[in-house]
Amino acid sequence: MQQSLNTFFEELLFAPRIYHYPFILLLLPLSLIYASVMLLRRVLSIKKTFDIPIVSVGNLIMGGSGKTPFIIKVASMYDHAFIISRGYGRQSKGLVEVSIGGHIGVDVSQSGDEAMLMAQSLPKASIIVSENREVAILRAKELGAKVIFLDDGFNRVEIKKFEILLEPQKIHNFLPLPSGAFREFYFSKYFAHLRLKENREFQRMVSFENLSPKMLLVTAISNPSRLDLYLPTNVVDRLIFADHEYFDLEKIKNRMKSVGATSILVTQKDFVKLGGFEASISLMKLDLEIDASILESIKNYIQSFKLLDQNHKPS
Repeated sequence: MQQSLNTFFEELLFAPRIYHYPFILLLLPLSLIYASVMLLRRVLSIKKTFDIPIVSVGNLIMGGSGKTPFIIKVASMYDHAFIISRGYGRQSKGLVEVSIGGHIGVDVSQSGDEAMLMAQSLPKASIIVSENREVAILRAKELGAKVIFLDDGFNRVEIKKFEILLEPQKIHNFLPLPSGAFREFYFSKYFAHLRLKENREFQRMVSFENLSPKMLLVTAISNPSRLDLYLPTNVVDRLIFADHEYFDLEKIKNRMKSVGATSILVTQKDFVKLGGFEASISLMKLDLEIDASILESIKNYIQSFKLLDQNHKPS
């Protein structure tokens, strides 16, 4: 029952069918009120500056749009880079230093799955999770940050930063929450410095490790149907958990047994939560190919910020 409700509402948000539209129309007044409040918040906010280059990577639409692999790709190009995230799904509160200079100091329950994936993927960077991004920025500066990447930072309107907004290739519902999956009006994208569309300015590159004859897809990501385009033909069943949910390993083993699966197939984000899982694991790996002009724009922002800082130093 719970799974059916989750599927119904995910379809309503991301790929509505004809029977969803009565619900969408019923919720539309709430969507207009919500998005209008978010627009006023954005327009009227007074932005704080932190005297350090801050690159925000975000999206308007709920669900994955490639933020985590984008940050991993770009942050790997810079020394003394810090990534600040809220740490969605973590079982901790407050500011947590997940990794400093590549040295991971907590487990995934304290960091959240996305932050742990970034920590494991970036041996020279540092990762901090915090509900309060401003406190985390100040801590990163104390620890020697030269550039900060703000994960999912577009709605942090109180922080002055370089805004990068990622957009999926196809959008089927352009309405704001709760009638659609947008966190603000769609036109709010024009507040960003760079607006990047999948398969135009960046492309997903999917590869696999340790494939087996009969695989059970196990995942805890938002809008899991977006994986369908990449799945091998020998996926015999799927077990879907809520976004960021921690896995019930016994439930996974029972489903594997019932469908005769020879391994589970998981994304990299899911894999970081499978410590201690004894059955065979097949891995879906995601990389991004980013247009060179985009990387150059980010580099120019960071360098211009540093030049401005040098020009203001006393001689």
